[in-house]
Amino acid sequence: MNPVNGTIQVTKFILLGFPSLGRLSRNLVCALLSSTYTGTLAGNLCIVWAVLRDPHLQRLPMYILLGNFFWLEICYVTTTMPRMLSDLMNPGVPISSHTCFVQFYIFFCMGTTECCFLAAMALDRYLAICHPLRYPILMSTHRCWSLAASCWVAGFLWFIVPVILISQLSFCVLTLDHFVCDPGPLLASSCAPAPQAELATYVLSSLIIFGAAFFTLTSYGLIVRAVLRLPAGAGRHKAFSTCSSHLAVVSLFWGSGMVTYISPSAAGGSGKMATLFYAMATPLLNPLIYSLRNKEMKDALRRTLLGKL
Repeated sequence: MNPVNGTIQVTKFILLGFPSLGRLSRNLVCALLSSTYTGTLAGNLCIVWAVLRDPHLQRLPMYILLGNFFWLEICYVTTTMPRMLSDLMNPGVPISSHTCFVQFYIFFCMGTTECCFLAAMALDRYLAICHPLRYPILMSTHRCWSLAASCWVAGFLWFIVPVILISQLSFCVLTLDHFVCDPGPLLASSCAPAPQAELATYVLSSLIIFGAAFFTLTSYGLIVRAVLRLPAGAGRHKAFSTCSSHLAVVSLFWGSGMVTYISPSAAGGSGKMATLFYAMATPLLNPLIYSLRNKEMKDALRRTLLGKL
């Protein structure tokens, strides 16, 4: 009991998910999401396995970054999917506040790390295409692994302050209108307004999304300018093919992410659908985008998975 206003402080939450769904609809959605989760794990694990097992890809910076990126996607979707499937099958089961904050922290760490990796892959392509002679020095294997490690560290440090601020709030609403522990519903369930936590979430979300997006788009703009100066032929086609795959992934992730987290207090069906798209659909589509448009990756998958030369 809060002695100031007489409200009861909750220590557990119930994730409502999609409360309008009936039992049959829940079963159908659960089956669909289970298939999506299985396909996501299979697709991303295949890419990671190919990078780890293929001697040619192991030496190339782009595939070192891709291997980390697809491992990140596996962690990202696993942060939310098992709990979501459990809530669909058994709605109303509470989640402890501590578990909720851990999910919130890891989910945002994964999203921030993904922003960093998308920017890092754009930098790699910029150096490879715009500075090909210096590329082996500028993006050596050691520097590439250092860049990947920096993405992981930055991702796990970026959102510490908002998570701490929100975890110290008192909550008076048991239900969260979402399928993940998200800052918007958590702030809405607070017993009192939390302007500092909301401002920290807004500022850090905006900085990482717009900062990484600006860096990435600037890099690809410079790449396009450099490619257009090349004579028409296989070199130009290969450069455009690689960059188009990256840009497709960037558009899928940031397009849906901007809808949700630039306004941390936003909630409702549109916010949940945007979160569902970038947390579930993009990890499923990314392996297809990279493998279908990339001859080296397709060859490596054939060698490592099918044993074909």
